[in-house]
Amino acid sequence: MYVHFRPTEAPHNERTDLYNIKRMMPFLWSYRGRVLFALVSLMLAKFATVGVPIVLKEIVDQLDLVLNDPASIAAALPLSLLLGYGALRLMNVMFSELRDAVFARVRYRAMRDISTKVVRHLYDLSLNFHLERRTGGISRDLERGTRSLSSILNYLTFNIIPTLTEFALVAIVLFSQYDAHFALITFATVAIYIIYTMAVTEWRMHFRHAMNAYDSQANSQAVDGLINYETVKYFNNEAYELDRYNHTLSQWEDSAVKSTSTMALLNFGQGAIIALGVTVIMIYAAQGVLDGDMSLGDLVLVNAMMLQLFIPLGFLGIIYRSMKHALADMDLMFKLLDTRPEIQDQDQAKSLVITDAVVEFDHVNFAYNPDRQILHDVSLRIPSGQKLAVVGPSGAGKSTLARLLFRFYDVTGGSITIDGQDIRQLSQRSLRESIGIVPQDTVLFNDSIYHNIQYAHPDATEVDVRRAAQLANIHDFIEQLPQGYDTVVGERGLKLSGGEKQRVAIARVILKNPRILVFDEATSSLDSHSEQVILQSLRDVAQQHTTLVIAHRLSTIVDADQILVMDQGRIVEQGNHQQLIESQGVYARLWELQKEQQEQVQH
Repeated sequence: MYVHFRPTEAPHNERTDLYNIKRMMPFLWSYRGRVLFALVSLMLAKFATVGVPIVLKEIVDQLDLVLNDPASIAAALPLSLLLGYGALRLMNVMFSELRDAVFARVRYRAMRDISTKVVRHLYDLSLNFHLERRTGGISRDLERGTRSLSSILNYLTFNIIPTLTEFALVAIVLFSQYDAHFALITFATVAIYIIYTMAVTEWRMHFRHAMNAYDSQANSQAVDGLINYETVKYFNNEAYELDRYNHTLSQWEDSAVKSTSTMALLNFGQGAIIALGVTVIMIYAAQGVLDGDMSLGDLVLVNAMMLQLFIPLGFLGIIYRSMKHALADMDLMFKLLDTRPEIQDQDQAKSLVITDAVVEFDHVNFAYNPDRQILHDVSLRIPSGQKLAVVGPSGAGKSTLARLLFRFYDVTGGSITIDGQDIRQLSQRSLRESIGIVPQDTVLFNDSIYHNIQYAHPDATEVDVRRAAQLANIHDFIEQLPQGYDTVVGERGLKLSGGEKQRVAIARVILKNPRILVFDEATSSLDSHSEQVILQSLRDVAQQHTTLVIAHRLSTIVDADQILVMDQGRIVEQGNHQQLIESQGVYARLWELQKEQQEQVQH
């Protein structure tokens, strides 16, 4: 039995390929000069291509005259025609390569721009999206989408437009110089070919969509399992993860086989249509030579033009299929771009101006889902430079306060202000620049310790980074490592212990030096000795800062100016440590319970 694993997303059934092509155009517009130059080069190359069989016809007729009537005045080696033939072939190659060289910048810049836009958009999306995302699936969608953009640009510029141009030029030649039968047969063959290709391709596209969905799903499962490597090992679930991964790949395999099998049917039908069309045209041309209506040169011209037209037309069938596949691949990327952030700056959003850094929650209500209220009429005020602590059992809504302050979510009732400024009216960037946090679960980048500390202030000097590490009581530990500050911490910081990661996070917030500090159970992973050292560091850091402390260990917040006790999303008690102990309420019971637990550990 397999747990249902939702693919990244299903493709847009309501979207058209034209819509996706339209979405591509802005990425080309900035290089419209290069695009125009490439198209002009393309047209010149195709004029030379169509001119080759015309010159070849004259050469054949001239040679036929030499062989049949050597005494004729016109009977001579057609040197000028042969030189013209060579010049046309040279022009074809030259303008084709020039087109490729000029268009390269357009292609790769478009890939760069759209990749940057998607990643920027991912950063702009709300926390809720990232809590539900599948990282592996999104990375695969992005990879396929940018690759597809490159493919479609190539197909349009190097295959579809050139083939259509050549078809138009061949049609002009056939209509102007030969019997209408030739043009009509050519048009009919091309029309039947295109209709057949589009109909069969549309029929088999759902196999490609299924392949994409299962591919993203399998990649997500693999990445998810590897990210949680330790959890997999703890529960001996290697076989379970492999079974899930293999089951999804089995579904991908079935879709891939069906896609390839139906392609064989498509290829055979396309080949049969072209073969039939060329055969009928050659019968008409051969009969025209026998009847004296056409010369051998005309026969060669018609044959050469049909080959020039139908050979790229054969590739056009492959290109159409590939474009449909590429557009399907691109669809998930554009769907991602169409995802709207839940939290957005207002049109006239102002920058936060901090004077005293007074934080106030005024009758705040909040629910992640309409049917599950998290906070109920919460009001609190943190005066300038003071420390307010929030305690309570798990699920009381403590950490939600920090998320609302950072505006990862908007309140569903009431307001949050900083120095009287409603944070919903401020730009998110200016808000978050003024707040620093040491989270409960510290996740580090797979880079050096130095990079992870400096991340809070990329322009900070080495002296600043080392000073922050010293204040966080981690400098001596770093210096003892073989690579020192250059030590790479591993995926999500897994090479460091929980306490070491937390001290890196503390050093990071020290380096940021914001006016408002949030400590979300910042010492929860530390032993008692380290906790006391860090607490002193935090006290030093918190001086002259407005501080919100979310705590589990009550011993860490006894010096708070004010303590709020929360339970089930409500504030049930408030006061300083001594006042709450004397009131003999929830806080006092929690204090006694933790004292007993600490004594048991010591004994």
